[in-house]
Amino acid sequence: MLLAAMLMGCSMAVAQNALNNAADNIVGTYESVQNGDHFKAKIEKLGNGTYRGQIIWMEKDRDAKGNKILDSKNPDKSLRNTPADRIVIFSGLKYDAKKKEWNDTKIYDPQRGLRAKMTAAFAADGRLKITGSVLLISESVYWKKIKE
Repeated sequence: MLLAAMLMGCSMAVAQNALNNAADNIVGTYESVQNGDHFKAKIEKLGNGTYRGQIIWMEKDRDAKGNKILDSKNPDKSLRNTPADRIVIFSGLKYDAKKKEWNDTKIYDPQRGLRAKMTAAFAADGRLKITGSVLLISESVYWKKIKE
């Protein structure tokens, strides 16, 4: 039993390392539930070699009156009319081959209207772990890849 658990742990670590070994492994469509909001986001590679993440679907994309929910908390007032299911949450994300993670940009949290330093790496279970940090406070969320 112990041997089986050890082997499973090793195979998960190998899978994690493989996912973090190539920059473009991050590209795809992901699904997550955060603070009761079920959404899908797409990460794509841009022409300059960086990556952008954008919300592409939200289960609750309308208010009680049936109107599209907008990005009303965005610090950039010119983006406050963006529908919540079209918000770009990060852009300029870079792959760091030495650290085997993606970083060097900020992620936007539309629920709070905040931007935080972002890092991302695949966890042992294959989910993408995204960590946002402001000063000494960090928060991580997990996204499940549903489409390459």
